[in-house]
Formats: sequence, C-alpha cells, structure tokens
Amino acid sequence: MIYQIALAAAGILAGAVLGYLLRQRAARMSANSIEQRIKLKLEEAEKQSKEEIEEAKKKAESIVEEAKKEERERKAAIERTENRLLKKEELLDKDEEEIREKSDELKSFEKKLEKERDEVEETRDSISKRLSEIGKLTPEEAKKRIISQVEEDNKEEIVDLLKKLEKEKKEEIEKKSLDIITTALQRYSRSHISDITTTVLTLPSEDLKGKIIGREGRNIRTLERITGVEFVIDETPDTILISSFDPVRREIAKLTLEKLIQDGRIQPAKIEDKAEEARLEIDKRTQEIGEEAVYEVGILNLPKEIVHLLGRLNFRTSYGQNVLTHSMEVAFIAGMIAEELGVNIEIAKKGALLHDIGKAIDYEVAGNHVELGMKILKKYDIDPRVIEAMQSHHEDYPFASPEAYIVATADIISAARPGARRGTLEQYVKRLKDLEKTAMSFEGVKSSYAVSAGRELRVFIVPEKIDDFGALQLAKNIAGRIESDMKYPGDIKVTVIREVRAVEYAR
Repeated sequence: MIYQIALAAAGILAGAVLGYLLRQRAARMSANSIEQRIKLKLEEAEKQSKEEIEEAKKKAESIVEEAKKEERERKAAIERTENRLLKKEELLDKDEEEIREKSDELKSFEKKLEKERDEVEETRDSISKRLSEIGKLTPEEAKKRIISQVEEDNKEEIVDLLKKLEKEKKEEIEKKSLDIITTALQRYSRSHISDITTTVLTLPSEDLKGKIIGREGRNIRTLERITGVEFVIDETPDTILISSFDPVRREIAKLTLEKLIQDGRIQPAKIEDKAEEARLEIDKRTQEIGEEAVYEVGILNLPKEIVHLLGRLNFRTSYGQNVLTHSMEVAFIAGMIAEELGVNIEIAKKGALLHDIGKAIDYEVAGNHVELGMKILKKYDIDPRVIEAMQSHHEDYPFASPEAYIVATADIISAARPGARRGTLEQYVKRLKDLEKTAMSFEGVKSSYAVSAGRELRVFIVPEKIDDFGALQLAKNIAGRIESDMKYPGDIKVTVIREVRAVEYAR
C-alpha cells in the first residue's frame, strides 16, 4: 500500500517534471518561430526601403536632369533675346546716324537756299534802283509805262486777237456744253408718266358695293370723312373710283378699303381702325421708297429722316411730274455732267437729289421749298457744299460753286425734256390745295377736303369750339373768302360738318 502510494507519487512527480520540460520546449519553439517571422519582416522591410530609396534617387536624378534642361533652354532663349536686342540696337544706331547725316544735309541746303535768296533780293533791288535812276521813275510807274507803250504800239493787233480768241472760245464752250448735255441725256433714260387724280380699285365681287355704301350711306360717308377722298361708285362692274388730288390720301383710302374687304366687317368703327393701320403702313412704305431711291442713285450715307422725306416726294407732283422721279433724274444727269467737267461728283449728285426736299413739307410749314430744304439739310448736318449746290436751282441765291451751276442745269434739263411735265394738271392741283388751306385758316376747323374735282369743299369742325349756328356762319365766311381770294370756274359748294360723339364705358 505504501509502495503503491510511493509509486503513484513518483509517477506524479515524473509527469510534472515531464510536463514542465515539454512546456519549456514548446515555449522555446514558439519563441524561435516569432523571431523568425520578425527577422523575415525586417529583411522584407529593409529590401523595400532599399527599393524606395533607389526609386527616389532615380526620380531625384530625373528632376535634376529636367531642371538642368530647362535652365539650358532658358539660357538659350535669353541669349537669343540678347542677340535680337543687340541687332535692333545696331539698326537704331545706324538709323540715327542716317538721320543725323540727312539733318546736316538739310541744314546745309537751307543755308544754300537762304544765300541764293539773299542774292536774288540783292539783284532785284539793284535792278530796281538802276531802272529808277535811269528813268527817274518808281518801279510801279516804270511798269505801267512799259505796259502802256506795248498796248499803244500793238493796239489793233491785240483787239483783233482778243476778238478771235473770244469767238473761238465761245464756239468751243457751246460745242462742249452741247456734247455734255446730249451725252448725259443719251446715257440716262427713264419713262415719264404724269400722275392723275384718280385711282381705280377692283373689287372681288359686285355685291361688296352695297356693304361699302352701308345703310343709308353711313359707311361711304365715314370713309370719305376719315380719308378725305371721294369714292365714285357707278355702274362699272366690280370697280370703285377713288378721287383726290393728293396721292397720299388716295393710297391710304385704297389700302383702307382693301383691308376692310379682307376683314369682311365694314362699319364705321372698323373703318377708323383700318384707316389708322393704312396710315402706319404708308409711313413704312414711304421709308422703303426713300431707301430704294438713294440706293438706286448711289448715295448711301444720308440720315434716316432725310431718306423718309425723299420717300414722301414720291407722293408729290410738280406740273404732273413725280417729284421723287424728277429728283433722281436730276441726280443722274448732274453726276454725268460733273464727271465730264471733272468736278466733285458726289456733291453734285447729293445737291441734285435733295434740291426739292423742301417740297416734302411745304404744304405743312410756311415758306418756299428752297428755304425749307436748306433748313432741313442744316438741321441734319448735311455737308455745307451740298446746301450751296442745291440752293441756287431757282436762282434765289447766288451760285456759290461749280456744282451749283450743274444742279441748276440738270434741273432745267429734267423739267424741259418733252413729256416730262404737264402744266394744266399742276394748276388744277394747286387750286385744290389753296381751297383746303383757305378753310384751314379759320379757327375751329379740324380738317378740310376738296372733292368732286374742286366743286365741293368739305370742312370738319371741332364741335366743342363751334356750335350749330357758328357752323352756318363759318360756311358763309369760308365761301366769302374763296370768292375774294381765288379765281375758279363755276360754283364751289362749301359743306361744314359738325359731328358730336358721346362715348362712355360700362365697367
């Protein structure tokens, strides 16, 4: 029993010693494994650091190499710049030297000229003194005596020579003038169509006449009142005749009627709207007509306002001749004459084109068209030479330049060529304008229109200023003024119209 216990204790002790030894061995093996891993990691880190150091060295060498390359290029650029500056400096020095030499030459030449001038003065003074001493005369008296003696000795011969020269020169000038005028006329060709006082409007349907007349004629009366023209509706199929001496009114009336027909609603309110649209459209068309005219003539630097006034001339006539067409023709002829004579073509053409510009407003502003035209051109800063060229075409002002003679000549040529003008029509239109102006001179008159070929004068008054009795009296006064101031065949009916409108809005 004791033996067994001892044996068990010895076994336990031996197991403990063996376990201890085994743990020690396991610990040593584990330590050796950790040391090995640490060693491997240290070797790997050392190897990686060497590679990174090597790569850093290579990058550093590359950066250094690039820096050296940039430095070399910068040095080369600086050297090139220095070379260019040196060359420029050499050229400047050379130019400076040449300028210095030329300056010295000029100074030398000036001294030489001054010396020669002094010698000439001395020689002239010497000759003058000698002549005075010889003839006991002043230089002026000696000169007069010599000229007088020469004239006396050769008087008859000089007279004959002057007559011959004058005759030859006159024949030559006349021949040259005829050549220039006929050449200009031959080179320029434009048809002449005298304006009339009526415009024909073709209707899409005969049934429209009834709508245009309206119930009890209210539409046609409104049209005539607003547009200032007379509408003649007769038995001619699909046709209405618009009558007025003023082509602008006829065009507005025609356009208004066309718009009403297109709209389909013909009534007093619509008539007023469409008439206003037509006036605006005519204003736009006037600008376009002016632009086409200046483009055709070849003058493109005129102010917009002047171009618009030129467009208005398309609706004016002078003795039946369209004023814009006449102005363009004068410009073309003036340009050709100026070219033949060698004077300023642009000034001549501008003066010719604008010579009648005052006629665009002469029925709105008091004054003759020449003075009005000069004021317009001065207002828009037109070249004074152009104003001088146009102001003398009726010889109201003296001819201030060769271009003024050319414009006057071209104006006469355009007006005098066969078929260009018709005097009877112009007198008729002037009488109609005078009728309207007479009515407008009375206070309280809003508008006036001469219709029926001048046999009737329709006067619209401001109802707030003139009552019904005053309208009767105004008709008598206007008729009396016409009888005393104007000459006319037959009778003229004066109709004074006082129209009152009451307008209120329901809101």
